[in-house]
Amino acid sequence: MPATIVVGGQFGDEGKGKIVAYLSVHDKPAAAVRGGVGPNAGHTVSHNGKVIKLRMLPSAVINQETRLMIGAGVLVDPRVLLQEIETFDVSKRVVIDRNCGIIEQKHLDEDRRGHLRDKIETTGTGTGPAQADRAMRTALLANDVPALSRLIGDVSRETNSLLDSGKLVLIEGTQGTFLSLYHGTYPFVTSKDVTASAICSDVGIGPKRIDEVLIVYKAYTTRVGGGPLREELTESQAQKRGWSEVGTVTGRVRRAAPLDYALAKEAAVLNSPTQIAVTKLDILFPECRGARKFSQLGYNAQKFTKNLEDIVGLPITLFGTGEDSQDIIDMRPKQ
Repeated sequence: MPATIVVGGQFGDEGKGKIVAYLSVHDKPAAAVRGGVGPNAGHTVSHNGKVIKLRMLPSAVINQETRLMIGAGVLVDPRVLLQEIETFDVSKRVVIDRNCGIIEQKHLDEDRRGHLRDKIETTGTGTGPAQADRAMRTALLANDVPALSRLIGDVSRETNSLLDSGKLVLIEGTQGTFLSLYHGTYPFVTSKDVTASAICSDVGIGPKRIDEVLIVYKAYTTRVGGGPLREELTESQAQKRGWSEVGTVTGRVRRAAPLDYALAKEAAVLNSPTQIAVTKLDILFPECRGARKFSQLGYNAQKFTKNLEDIVGLPITLFGTGEDSQDIIDMRPKQ
């Protein structure tokens, strides 16, 4: 379908990067556009034995034919972005909207002290203070930064033009629903809304342009930083279950808990998804590792996924069964 949003249904870390990477190879989108907050969100992708860590570029970077764009609602740290562009040699296919806000050194400094560091336990990447400056109308925009001049464009216009031509566009959200400034576990949230509606706004497309909203859940729950987490495990319990993870951006150990079905259902209400992707089934059910067909899932894994479908009221169309971006069972209707 021409426009698909990928959104997180928990506290981030759901595996959105893996899903976007898979779709970029399998569906060959003309463009992938990043919405969300900024470099405080890290997406890790394993592809053909190589681990790729991204904080600014869309996870479709692995498809060399896909245009990579960053919507106006996203905050940009020029140093992080330019480093990623150099690392992946993608300067000829990157477009940054001229109205992206800029993270400056003063924002990094402010984010790494006081209330934000000690109580909220933010990532320290400057996004909150930069967002505050933007709201006060004192922020730099991408169009003001000479080092970014060759990358500047009108992402809204280009995205809408691609859709008018019937081209496939992937729209990649960041964080997760319950880190939303409006709908999350305030004050332990990010600095803006990150639901599907907000992602449309970030990119500059109207909601009627969206054909599919793919909500991503991990088979268990993790979150970084402060805030509530129902049925939270101790670190040793998480390690015994294989649920101990490290944040891509912060390097901090993620807190872990079983999948929260009530939150999963609430996330569906907030995002109006049309389908579900569930990741890390192989961690919960090791016998699933590397499966590419639904029939290869064991009884317990099939029961688990059927229960999630029943509670949320939507079909699971993508099942993540391993580290590699292509370790996916794809149950979407064939086009």
